Amino acid sequence: KKDYKLRAEDFHKKQNTLNNLYRKAEQRNPDEFYFAMENSQTKGGVHIGRRSTSNKHTQEQLQLMRTQDMKYLTTKAQIDAKKAERLKESLHFIGAAPRNTHTVFVDSAREAAALKPEEYFDTDPELLGRAFNRPRQSQLESQKVLQGSARPVPRLSKKVKRQQSAAYKELGERLQRMDQLKKAAQEVELKKALAGKGRKRKIVREDGTAVFKWRKERQK
Repeated sequence: KKDYKLRAEDFHKKQNTLNNLYRKAEQRNPDEFYFAMENSQTKGGVHIGRRSTSNKHTQEQLQLMRTQDMKYLTTKAQIDAKKAERLKESLHFIGAAPRNTHTVFVDSAREAAALKPEEYFDTDPELLGRAFNRPRQSQLESQKVLQGSARPVPRLSKKVKRQQSAAYKELGERLQRMDQLKKAAQEVELKKALAGKGRKRKIVREDGTAVFKWRKERQK
């Protein structure tokens, strides 16, 4: 099982390397300098010669590379979407005051269901969250205790503010990258479709964007 895992990791590593090389070869600028020229000569400072056919790919190979690129981009976008969702959830808890708990032991599930915390602690239900300075009902009858029972709203510390700022920044970056990955995947998918069979027509919208429509072909 361990050998299989190592072989699988090695295979994927080599496959990714090949895919990157294919991608670079496909996207290479035809005007830039390149190696492996046949009969490389210069005339007036300009290279003359025919590019080697070793870097050329068949239509099927290009289709396969585009499919792999699209899957990769889609997977990365999904990963960023999940991480962004977790960041959104964590932002609700950064800086939140920890909830105080008080364990009460009972002898049966029936007693646990019948237990009323405000009666057990003999206090107001709104004060159950306090771990200290929790007055009893008899003390609450005094107006002085009620006036002094309000607690000031705690201010966020500098550390918590930094954590929030970093979390919001990461969230924004992930959302932006997720959007870019989705657009890139759509572009790859469009290139793949345009390279396929079928008659198509380009339509330019009013905003300058282009869409393509394929004509339906009769099945023989």
